[in-house]
Amino acid sequence: MWNYTQTVNDHFLRPHNVGPLKDANAIGEVGSLSCGDALKLYLKISDDGVIEKATFETFGCASAIASSSVLTDMVVGMKVDDALKLTNKDITNALGGLPKQKMHCSVMGQEALEAAIRNWKGEPATSHAHEEGKLVCKCFGVTDAQIIQAIRENNLKTVEEVTDYTKAGGACGQCLNEIAEILAHELKQESLKEIQPKKRMTNVQRMQKALKVIDEEIRPKLVADGGDIELVDVDGKRVLVSLRGRCSQCKSSEVTLRDLVEKTLREHVEPDIIVEEA
Repeated sequence: MWNYTQTVNDHFLRPHNVGPLKDANAIGEVGSLSCGDALKLYLKISDDGVIEKATFETFGCASAIASSSVLTDMVVGMKVDDALKLTNKDITNALGGLPKQKMHCSVMGQEALEAAIRNWKGEPATSHAHEEGKLVCKCFGVTDAQIIQAIRENNLKTVEEVTDYTKAGGACGQCLNEIAEILAHELKQESLKEIQPKKRMTNVQRMQKALKVIDEEIRPKLVADGGDIELVDVDGKRVLVSLRGRCSQCKSSEVTLRDLVEKTLREHVEPDIIVEEA
């Protein structure tokens, strides 16, 4: 299991400020259900630019829920200009730290806050730099502009760290060498050694990893929504699961619960896994 701090556990098990905010006048949405992580942040901002209320809805792991929860606590009472200065490091520090593989959850909180304030100001949800950025990771829709921002703001030094903070390269891995080139340019280094494709797993390794991902990534999301999941069988790239309950955030989306499970397993296990329901 991930080594979460007590603060992360508290915010995950008893999240603050959950649900839509009826009188919100600023909304920021980042991520997507099809990618397995999504956050919708609601703010009520006064005429003189003070954040009076903040709530959230999220579909994500314990780190995503905790990051969103603590963020809503942090921003209430802040002026929007001060809130825009908050970084993902501030969110992580407020939680007492996050596992390095979960740093992208704090980045998602920072991006949702920026998007909400842009919404309040009547600006496009995505900054001009990100709009003009070149798509690098097709699996998670991450641009070179987002990667460069993560490198600069968090002093990243390795491709693995870039993946931890942005998710880029975390699925099929086809963009890892392009990420390495961006990183080398930012660090003013010679091109990094070409990254070899990931080795294929045996069926036993695949089953062990699928079980771990289900227990640590998928089940907490479903249990929080009144559902559950059981791994029935793994036959090569075919993963058979039993799903109970429904994902409330899927009801207004074309994305199914099976899609979300498949996307998560493809991200953390292998990129061409197929999930079927028992």
